[in-house]
Amino acid sequence: MRRCQGLIAVFTFVVVLTVFCLIIWGASRPFKAEVAVKSLTVHNLYIGEGSDFTGVPTKILTVNSTLRMSIYNPATFFGIHVHSTPINLVFSDISVATGELKKYYQPRKSHRMVSVNLVGKKVPLYGAGSTITESQTGVVVVSLKLKFEIVSRGNVVGKLVRTKHHKEITCPLVIDSSGSKPIKFKKNSCTYD
Repeated sequence: MRRCQGLIAVFTFVVVLTVFCLIIWGASRPFKAEVAVKSLTVHNLYIGEGSDFTGVPTKILTVNSTLRMSIYNPATFFGIHVHSTPINLVFSDISVATGELKKYYQPRKSHRMVSVNLVGKKVPLYGAGSTITESQTGVVVVSLKLKFEIVSRGNVVGKLVRTKHHKEITCPLVIDSSGSKPIKFKKNSCTYD
């Protein structure tokens, strides 16, 4: 009889704990990190003739830039761990500059402004480089896309209940070699999926 009561008590505890964890998990699902891309500052942009590592002649692009974005954790009772996949500046399906947001912890109900350096050195453009033109004043204008994904993970009840969210971000932009003014992004400049 005691053995049976002990098994019923353990089973009841497991069921109650499971229901509690499911309720907490369901309540935490809507709290995705809110990301807003603010600006991209291009420090250097050089395009020239050169060759790739095999010796094939092609146009070569070097980019050095800094991306700034705001991340907000709307969750009321748990912090999140935030990081990103490689952040790429893409020209005609060729990644010309890359950077990555290092993993960090963000407390509940907090904002954080983060900066990521995007660097590409002597990236061969092959056939895509023929579409880049230079004006008479020597200014080069390049149309690029900024592509990356922000991943946020919240440990709601220790490691027992976790939530994980992904947000894909794509921003079209045009940069030129003449200025170093930051490119400001409006709210609807980027797509956040």
